[in-house]
Amino acid sequence: MGDVHYDFADETAVVTGGASGIGRSIALEFAEADATVIVADQRADPKDPDADLPTHETIEEAGGTAEFVETDVSDPEQVRSVVEAAREYGGVDVMVNNAGVFVGGSFTEYDADDLDTGYGVNVRGMFVGTQAAASDMLDRGVEGSIVNTASISSNLAQHGQVAYDTTKGALRMLTRGAALELAEEGIRVNATAPGQIATEFTENGTESTQERAGDGEFLKPIPMGRAGFPKDVADATLYLASDAAAYTTGELLAVDGGWQIC
Repeated sequence: MGDVHYDFADETAVVTGGASGIGRSIALEFAEADATVIVADQRADPKDPDADLPTHETIEEAGGTAEFVETDVSDPEQVRSVVEAAREYGGVDVMVNNAGVFVGGSFTEYDADDLDTGYGVNVRGMFVGTQAAASDMLDRGVEGSIVNTASISSNLAQHGQVAYDTTKGALRMLTRGAALELAEEGIRVNATAPGQIATEFTENGTESTQERAGDGEFLKPIPMGRAGFPKDVADATLYLASDAAAYTTGELLAVDGGWQIC
């Protein structure tokens, strides 16, 4: 199959949670497509063990333009500050609301404070990010694109994940509702729905999900017969943000190797 190349020259992309994992891969691919990238995260240092430099420095080393903005997306003022930072480069053309947290546990024993944390990041953070980016686009009169990182949990209930599933279900409707309201302004809002993605960072201080993928743990239930990787989600994100998806909005694009069809 042929290679795909996207051109985001003269555009600015904001990627929340861009320091590590899926967010890092998304940020690096936007940079490869010549976008200016604003990396918004709580820390610049990546969790990925094979990453020598922070995402924004990696982009700069390759000759691109990037900036890191320390951001807690559960704080609306900090999210709006990221959008303001993008104004220094012309404003937001692409907003990728990627930062998220996993909130798991038994439904009957779940702590309400942890639930609030999950909603603060996964729902409020993405709501404010979508709102702030759309406001910037409207102020500047540009037809931009917003892509949220949702999950297969946006559609599927899974054991021990009631709290997480509800946050991602809310994100699905946030994406659709915002897409409906913003369509007439030429602003598209879509989301990716990753399945089991083998990110680089370790889980619970033990073996990484990459190592688990190598052992075949992720292969058994996936029809396509391989683990998903951050680049798979990044590729889908750039597609949704690009002119190739110019007639697509309100879509939840599964990136799961067929997980949801079996």
